[in-house]
Amino acid sequence: MNLAYKTAGQILTVDLNGNFSGYDDEAEKDRLFLAAEKAKAIRVTGNGLEKWDSTLVVILYGLAKIARQENKDFDYSSLPDNLQKLVHLALEVDRKPTRDEKKSYPWLENLGAWGLSVYQSLSRALGFIRQSMVSLFRLLTGTAVMRKIDFLFALEDCSYKAVGIVSLVSFMVGLILAFVGAIQLKTFGAQIYVASLVTIGMTRIMGAIMVGIIMAGRTGASYAATIGTMQVNEEIDALKTMGVPINDFLVLPRLASLVIAMPFLTVLADFMGMLGGAFVGVFMLDISVQEYWKYSEAAINLTNFLVGLFHGLVFGVIIAMCGCYYGVNCGRNADSVGVATTQAVVSSIVIMIVATGIITLIFEVLGI
Repeated sequence: MNLAYKTAGQILTVDLNGNFSGYDDEAEKDRLFLAAEKAKAIRVTGNGLEKWDSTLVVILYGLAKIARQENKDFDYSSLPDNLQKLVHLALEVDRKPTRDEKKSYPWLENLGAWGLSVYQSLSRALGFIRQSMVSLFRLLTGTAVMRKIDFLFALEDCSYKAVGIVSLVSFMVGLILAFVGAIQLKTFGAQIYVASLVTIGMTRIMGAIMVGIIMAGRTGASYAATIGTMQVNEEIDALKTMGVPINDFLVLPRLASLVIAMPFLTVLADFMGMLGGAFVGVFMLDISVQEYWKYSEAAINLTNFLVGLFHGLVFGVIIAMCGCYYGVNCGRNADSVGVATTQAVVSSIVIMIVATGIITLIFEVLGI
């Protein structure tokens, strides 16, 4: 191989002769590039060129780059057509693409974009709720596309399998509630009313709230993760292709099972909370079992009990809807499943707290 070049009249002429496969004479290339920088025009001929590979293309690209940077004339038209195409292609590729500058929008446009995002989110949520209510109506009329096995599986998951954790947490909440109440009641010598405090607090609201929080983290997250994984695996797309209503097939069995299980779990939480309060009253406040039972029985009120069950029913709807909504609207990658699960739990808890405030205000106005 021979890389011959000469400069005449400030025109660098490079004559390629022989075989240029695996050309590795770095010193000769550096001298060539230095001569190209000094010349005002570059001309490359390849009359005697035999074999060549990408190493020759690198040399030609270096000459072309020097010519382009310093606005010099670069003539390589006498080279073989395929070699000319490779050099042209190398010159066309932008090896350092410019990064698009982020546009800074005025605050009014940002506010409008935020408002549009909120509107779209609310529109999707309301559409999902409407479709779920239609599915529930079809269930009542016996026309819903829901398998019995799916309903039984979901009911099993959110009923007796949750008894252990609901019992433990509710017992501890009742114990803590009794202990905190006793600190103040002992000041007035009225620690016997710990029984009434725990009974009223657990049956009216605390039992339902504890069950709601537990089931949001346990069952609501499971719904979002399961349906979200189906979205990632394109199983939901397959169901839609087959004409299966998604809300009937995926949402309805989970919604129905949680609505059925929540009141029973609320009753269990009420009982375990009162049992926890009794533990504090009997073993730490020296209240006899008979006295504690007497004041607990006197404090049990059917209205408070039904209010607690109503809260549990509402919480069941909220948890199921949030879990299924974020699962159905999950993205298409593994990270989206985690995001959907987190959003389902957080949204469930926040909406439950807001709903508790609204229901409490309404019942207070109605005198319930």
